[in-house]
Amino acid sequence: MNTMNYKGYVGSICFSEKDGVFFGKVEGIEGLVNFEGESVTQLTESFHNAVDDYIQYCLDEGLPLHKSYTGNLNIRISPATHSRLAVMAKLSGISLNAMISRSLDKVVADQ
Repeated sequence: MNTMNYKGYVGSICFSEKDGVFFGKVEGIEGLVNFEGESVTQLTESFHNAVDDYIQYCLDEGLPLHKSYTGNLNIRISPATHSRLAVMAKLSGISLNAMISRSLDKVVADQ
């Protein structure tokens, strides 16, 4: 998936060949905020305007700007990978959850 970034917000980007238009939505927020354009320039401007409008709306209404997450994540991996991770965690003397959490923290920190 292609994305755009503006003011810490991510917009997903798709193209409709039938309609001849780029379109997307702002990800990671409560609600649905869409944008579109017939060129990259129009799409970028539309995305920026959508984010600015969303921020202003949240400020006016006293709403949080970003979606809140619980910290619980259900992932699907192969049974073989699950087994190998469980053994690796046991050998490291930590829980499987702690091992995965540390690994994901490292991935995020490296970005």
